[in-house]
Amino acid sequence: MAPPVTERGLKSVVWQKIKATVFDDCKKEGEWKIMLLDEFTTKLLASCCKMTDLLAEGITVVENIYKNREPVRQMKALYFISPTSKSVECFLRDFGSKSENRYKAAYIYFTDFCPDNLFNKIKASCSKSIRRCKEINISFIPLESQVYTLDVPDAFYYCYSPDPSSANGKDTIMEAMAEQIVTVCATLDENPGVRYKSKPLDNASKLAQLVEKKLENYYKIDEKSPIKGKTHSQLIIIDRGFDPVSTVLHELTFQAMAYDLLPIENDTYKYKTDGKEKEAILEEDDDLWVRIRHRHIAVVLEEIPKLMKEISSTKKATEGKTSLSALAQLMKKMPHFRKQITKDLALGTDAEGQKVKDAMRVLLPVLLNKNHDNYDKIRAILLYIFSINGTTEENLDRLIQNVKIEDESDMIRNWSYLGVPIVPPAQQGKPLRKDRSAEETFQLSRWTPFIKDILEDAIDNRLDSKEWPYCSQCPAVWNGSGAVSARQKPRANYLEDRKNGSKLIVFVIGGITYSEMRCAYEVSQAYKSCEVIIGSTHILTPKKLLDDIKMLNKPKDKASFIKDE
Repeated sequence: MAPPVTERGLKSVVWQKIKATVFDDCKKEGEWKIMLLDEFTTKLLASCCKMTDLLAEGITVVENIYKNREPVRQMKALYFISPTSKSVECFLRDFGSKSENRYKAAYIYFTDFCPDNLFNKIKASCSKSIRRCKEINISFIPLESQVYTLDVPDAFYYCYSPDPSSANGKDTIMEAMAEQIVTVCATLDENPGVRYKSKPLDNASKLAQLVEKKLENYYKIDEKSPIKGKTHSQLIIIDRGFDPVSTVLHELTFQAMAYDLLPIENDTYKYKTDGKEKEAILEEDDDLWVRIRHRHIAVVLEEIPKLMKEISSTKKATEGKTSLSALAQLMKKMPHFRKQITKDLALGTDAEGQKVKDAMRVLLPVLLNKNHDNYDKIRAILLYIFSINGTTEENLDRLIQNVKIEDESDMIRNWSYLGVPIVPPAQQGKPLRKDRSAEETFQLSRWTPFIKDILEDAIDNRLDSKEWPYCSQCPAVWNGSGAVSARQKPRANYLEDRKNGSKLIVFVIGGITYSEMRCAYEVSQAYKSCEVIIGSTHILTPKKLLDDIKMLNKPKDKASFIKDE
């Protein structure tokens, strides 16, 4: 069997598990099958394998379960679907009665737990046509080697909207997210100690309690798993409001900047060269993309011409799909008007490290610049408000009127629903940050996402247990005092023991940014024996986030992601 194309981290782990629990489970030499997928499992498989991998597993055709299809009664069908009413109804239509069955037989694999009502429907309708019916416990998308997403962007609205009619939706999505996070842990063979950021909202606390309970149940019920107690890993759950700056700042590393400023859809960048439209897929199978995605834009600008020379002189074809000319086109399209200004607002100091005394003076040139659109101006106003930890109602009204953004003002005001001070009743203190001045390479890249402090402190056991409580028994090797291990071993060995082979799994409720994803790689690189796996409900870009923030105080029709609707 040909190995999967990607050998990278989480993607590889997920593919190997799907191969073992789905394909190997129903494989017969020389027998071909049709595969049926729903929307979620299409994304899941696309993230970790290629069509050639499926061919190697005896899959001849891949079909969308929602679409009308011609019957192929001489072939067996493999259904890899989410346990939702919609997907189960589509399956039942394929096996209405023996004379009308679309396929010879069915093998059904659910991404996670199938509710009894749906399972009983299947059993009652067409049990004779079913050869297998299993749950495989992978209900997340491995987006990159160290990044996962639950693919539930609507969770942002349900978790942060003040609309009382969304309360039921919030409970349902919390339950569903907890189930999904457990499948992340199960896929990694981990039963981590669960902790959360305690303030200012209680979403993280609620979700952490749910995850802990479901982890306990999962490892109690799962007969095959040797894991019963806690492993040497931690799972940290955080509300999105913990670092508003990183979500609206103009980033200057390549991947974050590209996704912020260019119309990249489904990791695909379309561009024209020699009058023809081409596309570049920005994915980890491409070594060149992996090599440059986290680098500062200035380094990439220098590197691209060098790489083009190198390749043309050796007449080598580029490895992977993202050709150099595509990346060069990508560079040309990036606007170069991003200035020092917003960086100063984020940090509260200028390039020389001097404290910015009058943040408004820094802000005004951005607001008066006709080249900037409303989104840019709103991002600048938000950075100003975040930098002074909230402003007055009078000052905010004046800013909104002067910039003529009355219709978009909820993009600013609604941040308060995330626990971010916009117009606070009293002045609040800002959280202390690490001094990273020694790490700076470029003056324009002095902002470090807050998540990096949290990751480093978690690995070094420096997180305050009041601010970051555990909702489970803390694994001995992460318990701060080291008392359990230290009794048997010298202190130095205890530290090694704590880090060796451990994982730090992070989940942010309401989206993560590309710059935060980068931090997971940087910290894993620095602490080689502790791998950081970071994930969220979805991946953020600043413009999309502002649109979502604006909608928080509007009523929303019940979204389709809720299971069993």
